[in-house]
Amino acid sequence: MKSLRKCLIGLGTLALAAAVLLWFLPARWAMPWIGPQLHGLRLQQVQGTVWHGRAGEVVAADGQMLGQLQWQLSRRALLGQVRLQLQFEGPRLAFSGGAQRLPDGQIEVSGASVRAELSAWVHGPMSSWGQPRGELQVTIDHALLQGGWPMQLQAQAQWPQALMHTHDGDVALGALQAQASAQGGVIRAQLHDDGHGPLHVDGKLQLSPLGWRLDATLRARQTGPALRRWLATLGPPAADGSVHIQRRGGLAGSAPAPSTK
Repeated sequence: MKSLRKCLIGLGTLALAAAVLLWFLPARWAMPWIGPQLHGLRLQQVQGTVWHGRAGEVVAADGQMLGQLQWQLSRRALLGQVRLQLQFEGPRLAFSGGAQRLPDGQIEVSGASVRAELSAWVHGPMSSWGQPRGELQVTIDHALLQGGWPMQLQAQAQWPQALMHTHDGDVALGALQAQASAQGGVIRAQLHDDGHGPLHVDGKLQLSPLGWRLDATLRARQTGPALRRWLATLGPPAADGSVHIQRRGGLAGSAPAPSTK
């Protein structure tokens, strides 16, 4: 009887020690398990705990230093309720926001913001449109992700100093904006400008896992030759100088546009 009691006390003490260790588990101890899930990214100068910590350096697979990361993970994750708050700061990309995994496996994102330097994410040969330059700013009020795709979405985007880099030089487009929403996995975005820049923009963009469709009208407010030459590469101008763009791709892109009535 005494042996059983001692065994139970020992097991209880061991369980308590394991619980305390898990509650305050240093983040660097968990790196051997977390590292393989980062798809080539490496976290260095790791401090804090698994639940509240930071990485002084986030390094890409090619050795490029991307930025710094801070996180807060709810200890409810031990019960299967994963709630995560992230803040990433880098010279070309910054992100902050919260996410939680729902019981059905979907990911809910809220209060997120993204800042990206477009030149860092555009690769390959230059198209006839050119290559976008400037900083893209995105605010996500709410998103519900399934397999990484937004089934629901409420978001806004701003391109404050929109610029297209072309073979003939840079073309300033002004401040461009978009409001996006999604239901059932179909994203619909309204595209426009701020009303004061060199380019008038009025358009709609539709995206789904099956394809995309763009319908927009662009018109120069100013008489600069660079902007007019750039517009001419997009399509033939109408009598008022505007260019109507219709582009589509994928299976859904080849289908007729749905009626709005």
